[in-house]
Parts: sequence; C-alpha cells; structure tokens
Amino acid sequence: MLRAAVGGISIVLGAAYLSGQGERPAMVWVVGGTLIASGVTLLIGLVTPLASLLVALCVVAMDLSWFPSPPPALLGGGLMPLLLATTAVGIFLLGPGAFSLDGYLFGRREIVIPPRTRES
Repeated sequence: MLRAAVGGISIVLGAAYLSGQGERPAMVWVVGGTLIASGVTLLIGLVTPLASLLVALCVVAMDLSWFPSPPPALLGGGLMPLLLATTAVGIFLLGPGAFSLDGYLFGRREIVIPPRTRES
C-alpha cells in the first residue's frame, strides 16, 4: 500500500509538473519524466529501491528549489514534499515487499542470523 501510494502521488506530481503553458526548460522534462517513470515502477514493484530513491531526490530537490517548482498548491507546500520524500526513503530502506515484480523475479529473501559463538 505504501509503495502504491507513493507511486501514484509521484505519477500525478510528474504529470502536473509537465503540464502547463509555454516553453519549459529541459530540466522540467527530465524531472517530470523521472517522477512518472519512477512512479510507474513503484506501482508495479520493479527496481523499487532505485525508483523510491529517485522520487525522494526529485521531491527534495524541488522543495529546496534546485529544480523549477511545480504548479502552485500541487502538494500543499510546506512540509508535504518532505513527507513524500521521507516515505520514499522508507520504501528504499524496506524494499519492495512480497507483492511486487521484484519479489516475483528474485524471490523472497530470508534473513539468517548465525548462532552466537562462545568467544563473543
């Protein structure tokens, strides 16, 4: 659910970033396309860590005004972009989960903790 929510918000943000009147610089096309592509891959669960990291970087860069800003009041301003970035970083750290294309292609991973030895 978390992965799908961030993916959907990323797609909407990327589409709104690309919509608009007049000429847009190349950076707007790159950021909008990255958000849409990352959102789609998050929705299907493919290359989840990379996609969530790209979403987080794009949103933080937009919030810090490194990239041109999206249309006004799209994410409500303030701390909302940071919430989206924090959630995307959380997905990056948690991984794709069982219901994802990554989970289907590479299998579920089991964490094995070796037994303690007497020396430690």
